[in-house]
Amino acid sequence: MPAIPSLGGLRGRGNKGAVPVRPVPVPLSAYVVDCAVYVAGERLPGRWTHIEAIKEVRKRHEGFVWIGLHEPDSEQIQGIAETFGLHELAVEDALEAHQRPKLERYDDTLFLVVKTVRYVEHESPTTANEIVETGELMVFLGRDFVITVRHGNHSGLARLRRELDEDAERLQLGPSAVVHAITDHVVDHYLDVTGRIENDIDVMEAQVFAPRSQVSAEQIYLMKREVLELRRAVMPLATPIQRLAEGYTRLVPDEVRSYFRDVADHLTTVSERVAAFDELLSTLVDATVAKISLQQNTDMRKITSWAAIITVPTMIAGIYGMNFDYLPELHWKFGYPLVITVILAICLLLYRIFRKNGWL
Repeated sequence: MPAIPSLGGLRGRGNKGAVPVRPVPVPLSAYVVDCAVYVAGERLPGRWTHIEAIKEVRKRHEGFVWIGLHEPDSEQIQGIAETFGLHELAVEDALEAHQRPKLERYDDTLFLVVKTVRYVEHESPTTANEIVETGELMVFLGRDFVITVRHGNHSGLARLRRELDEDAERLQLGPSAVVHAITDHVVDHYLDVTGRIENDIDVMEAQVFAPRSQVSAEQIYLMKREVLELRRAVMPLATPIQRLAEGYTRLVPDEVRSYFRDVADHLTTVSERVAAFDELLSTLVDATVAKISLQQNTDMRKITSWAAIITVPTMIAGIYGMNFDYLPELHWKFGYPLVITVILAICLLLYRIFRKNGWL
């Protein structure tokens, strides 16, 4: 049977052959999580496109637009970039998922990248393969708009948006208040994740110093790697938050800058915790290696002690196993019991000496 052409590859056949069909683009609404217009701190009712929303705001000369996107492709974000005048370099960074936390200024627009983290539930830190999962949030801040681009499935802002919708006084401060709420939300998650990791490290520490623990250095290195991933999310964010708190741009008014100082304080707490985790895990690695070395030394002493005890009967039996006629007490009827008694006495004496010295 001849192969049937795909419906996506051919539109029909005629005298001139097949006509290729261009792939149907995914509509922008598939990537837009929400698009809202806020005036005087209140969300205007209705559904808005990004073009209608910014027209409404600029017609009123007040308010701002908040658009949330989830993993858009280059075609889908291009329309928004043209409407809001986003810089092409910032748009390119927003499409790439593996960006370092940073803050950049393009003309009258700010571009902020933050890493989101999620604690992965597990039965025990000594058996888990993954403890921290990361995602990314890119934020475009303008005079009358804020656009968030989300990468990852755990970094949703729906709950935060609902909370802000009920806080008109906060939204009256403008789009920079949304940026503060986002960074505060992300840093609060840092605090939660570090608190739970701290519990995991406490469990691991207790097991490392337990008498017969099964924690290996590889498991501690795994935890250390997860802490390193958290460190890469937390540490670079300090400079952007500090800039926003110190008046890096006029897009952040003085009223909002004071809130960013609070975020910076919380971020400092997280940074100190992460640094402490790294040092503690390094100490646990050293303790585990030392414990393994000590156990190996103990095992070697036991093996050596038993080998010394076994050497005594082996040596005596080897001597009396020689084929000579004139060995001491060879033909005496009490010779065999005497030799066995001497062997047992020497072995018992060696056992007591090794036991007293802690080798057995």
